[in-house]
Amino acid sequence: MTHTPPPTPPMKHFNNAGPCVPTLHFMIDPLVRIDVESIESLVEQQRYFVLHAPRQTGKTTCLLALMHHFNARGRYRALYVNIEGAQAARGNVEEGVAGMCSTFIRTAALYLKDQAVGDWYRTEGRQLTATDQISSLLAHWSAHDPQQPDAPRPTVLFLDEVDALVGDTLISLLRQIRAGYAQRPGAFPQSIVLCGVRDVRDYRIHTAHQEIITGGSAFNIKAESLRLGNFSREETVALWQQHEAETGQAIDPAIWPELWADTEGQPWLVNALGYECTWRDKPARDRSTPITLERYKAARERLIYSRTTHLDALADKLREPRVHRIVAALLSGEATTEHFPEDDLQYTTDLGLIRTRPELTIANRIYREVLPREITWPIQTVLHYPQPWFLTPERRLDVPKLLAAFQQFFREHSDAWMEGFSFKEAGPQLLLQAFLQRIVNGGGRINREYGLGRKRTDLYIEWPVNEEQGFFGEVQRIVLELKLWKKGSLDAVLAEGQPQTIGYARQCGAEEAHLIVFDRRAKPAPWDKRIWQRHSTQDGWALGIWGA
Repeated sequence: MTHTPPPTPPMKHFNNAGPCVPTLHFMIDPLVRIDVESIESLVEQQRYFVLHAPRQTGKTTCLLALMHHFNARGRYRALYVNIEGAQAARGNVEEGVAGMCSTFIRTAALYLKDQAVGDWYRTEGRQLTATDQISSLLAHWSAHDPQQPDAPRPTVLFLDEVDALVGDTLISLLRQIRAGYAQRPGAFPQSIVLCGVRDVRDYRIHTAHQEIITGGSAFNIKAESLRLGNFSREETVALWQQHEAETGQAIDPAIWPELWADTEGQPWLVNALGYECTWRDKPARDRSTPITLERYKAARERLIYSRTTHLDALADKLREPRVHRIVAALLSGEATTEHFPEDDLQYTTDLGLIRTRPELTIANRIYREVLPREITWPIQTVLHYPQPWFLTPERRLDVPKLLAAFQQFFREHSDAWMEGFSFKEAGPQLLLQAFLQRIVNGGGRINREYGLGRKRTDLYIEWPVNEEQGFFGEVQRIVLELKLWKKGSLDAVLAEGQPQTIGYARQCGAEEAHLIVFDRRAKPAPWDKRIWQRHSTQDGWALGIWGA
């Protein structure tokens, strides 16, 4: 008899889409990432609570792990149900409730091998009104345990993507859960965990009658709100080292501080960069090819340029007024006395866009790069400034020629662009960035530094001189500092800006530095006097200074 060897397990890879599967993906133990002890305690206390996290942080992976954790103990029947599909029903309660019940029945059969609850729903449950179907379904499930019919085990329900629902469908779900709350644990789940991007208190629900109901009032039985955070610095490195251990492919340790600064442990970014470095970089599929810092930086740029769904979805949130207001202040870099409402700060933090400790800033370096690019994308697409115009015969960037062209562009078009621009506070800086991106993105890199109260935007351009060698050959390094002149004298602006520009150039190891001053006073000078350029020497540095 021929012996058939067992199939070879698939090689693991970095996961950049959907929940992690332990046999397929490198992953951090999800039960280490969350406070299991607190969750167990809340379940013991028969609490209903919220677990929320930004998109693609491993929330679903953690919820599935929690379900298996509780079921393995044998004391509870735990079930994970993703009800996002009911979003398509919008405010149609009948359609939305039917979709949620169908999903519940399917997942109960899959994870718990419970067919009985589906049989009950098909014969009795669906005859009920939509406003009673969910509560009746949960009551029947909780009271009937196919494996222990004489002593049903209490139930624990993890409802995912709750905040994807809208209007009356969401209100119906929350109120049906609230209506059954008093019957727990014998005739209703002992504990229900609502999961999504936002805390339930941030739900703004618009009814069919144009009423606005907050999630807090529709679901006032919430006991706690837990948030799933990012990877720690150690977990970020450990995830990549799993690849190193499994494949033997060397990873330059110089990558670790860059990886942390780029991601701050945001799980999707950490995985997406790993996937770019180890798979999309085709030469690196040969595991004898080490992953160097330069290969990592190239992967980072590809990820930023790709405008993936994850990054697009974040940029889309900028249309929301309370998010827009905070991000606009950060992009402008101006000191502000504006008091942002605590709820707005918390909401924008929950989306994963910002962090508030130790200071209010964009959440990580990649998001800091992506947001200006996304905001200015419509401008970039209509700019016609071919890159060769701004290259010397040695294929170096002719920065004075580039900035002179921008001055003329700014003079001719800034008023029109600003008129329809949603980020007027940071308009001049964003226009220059769009101009640069159109020219530099064909082969170079732009790095940005901006933030609340910095009173400037710093741009660091890296340009490979040899096209074939790319960043492995000679690299031209240029620093631009952008300042808004809103009050006081020009001399005062220059006195502050010149040492800042030189300091940033030294920090980056740049050989060329320029200071650009935008006249944003209430009564700016006429254009003939606003457009100027001069040169300055300070501390041994030749500095180009430009007015706009």
